[in-house]
Amino acid sequence: QVELVESGGGFVQAGGSLRLSCAASGRAVSTYVMGWFRQAPGKQLEFVAAISWTRDNTYYADSVKGRFTIFRDNVKNTLYLQMNSLKPEDTAVYYCAAGSYFDSETDYYTQTEYDYWGRGTQVTVSS
Repeated sequence: QVELVESGGGFVQAGGSLRLSCAASGRAVSTYVMGWFRQAPGKQLEFVAAISWTRDNTYYADSVKGRFTIFRDNVKNTLYLQMNSLKPEDTAVYYCAAGSYFDSETDYYTQTEYDYWGRGTQVTVSS
């Protein structure tokens, strides 16, 4: 069993920055693929970014490339999402997720491939 707890959300003006954290606990959690998803009001859950357990591979949604950076600390078992140049359209609840069986790059973008989810943290960007 893996437990994920997000933090770091808040209210920020457009152009500002936030860093989200996800504290992970559980057996062998450092070997899991980890990712961030988000859900805006009235919209479906969407992929934001993901990182392999070796940290060699990172993946981003086109909408956040060049602005967001995903990274992890496998000693602290913590996942991060550095968000810069925030836009009002980034407003959403952000969820941390972890999964253990990824056969292809496509899997990283697919929410059903992730086995564990946090409860989310709200990010609100004002214009």
